[in-house]
Amino acid sequence: MKEQLEFQLEKINREETKIKVEEALEKYRIMLLTQELNQLPKVTQNFSLELPAFSNQFHSSTETTAINNAEYEIERSKFIKRVSMAVNRLAYKERAILIRRYMTEDDIFDYQVYSDLHMSERTYHRHKSKAFYRLAFALNLVVYHEKQAVAEV
Repeated sequence: MKEQLEFQLEKINREETKIKVEEALEKYRIMLLTQELNQLPKVTQNFSLELPAFSNQFHSSTETTAINNAEYEIERSKFIKRVSMAVNRLAYKERAILIRRYMTEDDIFDYQVYSDLHMSERTYHRHKSKAFYRLAFALNLVVYHEKQAVAEV
């Protein structure tokens, strides 16, 4: 079992996985701060010489905007809940690092976080790295190296 886990960990593209997790955490921060979609319906009149087509499709910009806003709010709340639940499953130190560094309104630097948590820089980066990979597995963001085909001569 241990050999199988080590084999799978060797296939992980660490840089790409880290980038994916950072993108997800940045998306979380943006969605958390976004209260409303700045998409407003058109309220100006629109004139056309074409005859109106009668069908079951919505043509009102107000209705389209309302549907888009509702869909965005559903997607937003699902994403926020998914990331929050995944972070809450992490160990205390890992969770504290991610919350302070990536999940607050303010941009904060690594050195500020490890100072606040009374950690050495090396310990901080070790916990942060473990947190990233655990979060990547929890959110299904792990990127694997592609198998390189062996060219036959």
